[in-house]
Order: sequence, then C-alpha cells, then structure tokens
Amino acid sequence: MNVHEFMTTRLEFVDGGASVYEAIEKMVDKRIRSLVVRFSGKDDGYGVITARDVVFRVLAKGINPQKMKVAEIASKPLITITQDADLTEASGLMQKSNVARLFVSDGQRLVGLVSLMDVMRAMLIMRARGKYVL
Repeated sequence: MNVHEFMTTRLEFVDGGASVYEAIEKMVDKRIRSLVVRFSGKDDGYGVITARDVVFRVLAKGINPQKMKVAEIASKPLITITQDADLTEASGLMQKSNVARLFVSDGQRLVGLVSLMDVMRAMLIMRARGKYVL
C-alpha cells in the first residue's frame, strides 16, 4: 500500500512570525495536532509545530504564548517521504527519525501528511484485504 493511499491531504499552515497563541487557536479550532510552518526567508523552507511542542516548550515552562513566535519552537527541516513510498518505508522512516508524522511530497510540493495513526489504519486495511500477515 502506497503512502498516497492512506495519507491525510488536509494540511494547515501558519507563518513563522505568528504568535504561539495564534497557532494554539488554529490547532484547537481545527482539532489538529500539528501545523506546517512557513518561514519568511526564501530558502528557509518549511518547519512544523506540534501540540507537544506547544505544551512542553511553552506552556509547561510558564511562557506567555502571545509573546513567543512560532519560529522559535518550530522544528525544521520537515521529514518528508514521497507519495509513492510504501507502508514499510513510511514506518521505518518514522522509527529512524523518531517522529510521529511524515510530510508527503510530490517533488517540491507538500501534498499530505502521514501520522502514526494513518500507518496503523493502513495496516488494518491491508490485513482486511489479506495482504498484510504478521
């Protein structure tokens, strides 16, 4: 099963110059756990901010999220995988990189996201189809 068959295609973005508070509002409003961060520099590419980043790097330390910029806690570069990679490649890259999500690319363009839950869902689908036997 290829990544494009089980990835999430709804990506949400936030500017690196936005406050962490704005990112929190967007994550809570959209009920999502991560945002792709756009950096202002031409060659800066993308990063990611997660709910874990917000809680551990800001809220647990008592830092005012309105006074901290997203770029200060965003992780970069993004760990990406091509949309034609398979389930085993995706789960292996997640393990090797110690991440809970991979961003899916089509050339230079981001087209989706694969999370741990997506990988587990794909395994269940493959097993139901008789194609995944442990």
